[in-house]
Amino acid sequence: MQLKSYIKFLLKSQNQHGLHSPFVYDLVTNCFYDKKKYKEYKLLKQYRKDLRKNNTTIQVTDFGAGSKVFTSNRRTVSAIAINVGIPKKRARFLFRLVNYLGCKNNLELGTSLGIGAAALAANKKSNLISIEGCPQTANVAREQLKKFGIKNINLIVGEFEEILSKIITEPEEKSKTEGSKDLQRIEQQTTFDLIYFDGHHTKEATLKYFHQLLPTAHNNSIFVLDDIHWSPGMEAAWEEIKAHPQVRVTIDTFFLGLVFFRKEQARQHFKIRL
Repeated sequence: MQLKSYIKFLLKSQNQHGLHSPFVYDLVTNCFYDKKKYKEYKLLKQYRKDLRKNNTTIQVTDFGAGSKVFTSNRRTVSAIAINVGIPKKRARFLFRLVNYLGCKNNLELGTSLGIGAAALAANKKSNLISIEGCPQTANVAREQLKKFGIKNINLIVGEFEEILSKIITEPEEKSKTEGSKDLQRIEQQTTFDLIYFDGHHTKEATLKYFHQLLPTAHNNSIFVLDDIHWSPGMEAAWEEIKAHPQVRVTIDTFFLGLVFFRKEQARQHFKIRL
C-alpha cells in the first residue's frame, strides 16, 4: 500500500521551484532544504545511537493501531529505536521547523523513546509537553532525556484524550482538576505553536485528536501529522483534515503532513519532497 502511495506521491510532488505562495516558497527554501550543519544534530545523533545500544527489554502497552514490525509487546529498547524510531532525516526536519517558525509552546502526542521529543526540544528557547501512553516506554524516554540534559520537556504518562482534557481546560476549571505531579507542574495552555501527532495511527483517533486540539491553534500554529500514508484510513483522515474550513494550507511530504491555519493565505494544498 505504502509503495503504491509513494509512487503516486513522487509523480505529483514538487520542490521549491514553481511554488506561487511566498510563505510556502520561503518555508521550503529556508527550512525544508536548509543544508546548515546545526550543532543540535550531534545531540540527536548521540541520543539515537545510545538508544540503539540499549538491550533492556520492556513491556510495551500499545493504544494505537498496532505494529507492522513487532509480533510481541515484549521488545528491546534497541529494536524499538532501530525499527520504529523516528528516522534521522525526519528528526532533523522537526528541529528545523521549530527553529525556523520560532515555535515556543509545543505539544507531542506519542513520546515513544523520545527521539522526536529531543528534536522538538533541541531548541532551548522552546518548551514541549509530550504525552506517552505506555509507562515503561515513557520511563526509558524520561531517563534518556535526563541523561542528555534535555530539560525543557514535560513528559506526561496517560491516555491522550484524558490528559488533553486536563491540559486544555479553562483556567478556572484547572484548579479543580486533580492529576499526576507531571500535570500539576504544567501551566494552563490555551494555544500551541506546534503540535506533533505521532500516536494512534488510525483514522478515528487522528480525527478525534485533531478536533479536540483545533481550539488551541492560533493563526500561526502548525499541526504536524506523522505517517499520513500509513494506511487507507490515515489517508482518509488526511483528506478530511485538508477539507476542514479552518485549514488554509497543507503540505504533504509523504511521511509527514503539515497543516497551517493562516487566514491571510489562499487555500492551497502542496505535495513537496523533503
